[in-house]
Amino acid sequence: MIGRKFDDKTVQNDMTHWPFKVINHGGKPKLQVEFKNETKTFTPEEISAMVLTKMKETAEAYLGKTITEAVVTVPAYFNDSQRQATKDAGVIAGLKVLRGGTFDVSILSIAEGSLFEVRSTAGDTHLGGEDFDNRLS
Repeated sequence: MIGRKFDDKTVQNDMTHWPFKVINHGGKPKLQVEFKNETKTFTPEEISAMVLTKMKETAEAYLGKTITEAVVTVPAYFNDSQRQATKDAGVIAGLKVLRGGTFDVSILSIAEGSLFEVRSTAGDTHLGGEDFDNRLS
């Protein structure tokens, strides 16, 4: 949903699968959830920033120093609006996003230990680990 408009076909279709309500806020989607008996709304960028903040905190604890810059991986098929929204999420999380790298999956065959052949490459804005696992099953 990040970087998309509320009336985007993908957002409208995906809304039917989510356990939370999505509201139209000036043409942009906002997630509406109940938390501790209180209704809260968040932009997709704010949700992404929460994840990035947690990752930042984990990295800082591991490295023992403050993290201020990051390269954020996004699906290869993200459009400019989605890439910019991801960078905005980084800013909310207190990070300077240096660039938005892509995340694709490639299936290779390896013959005789040295000949690599790309069998398939794909990227999907909905792709996640569970989706990949289910396809391999």
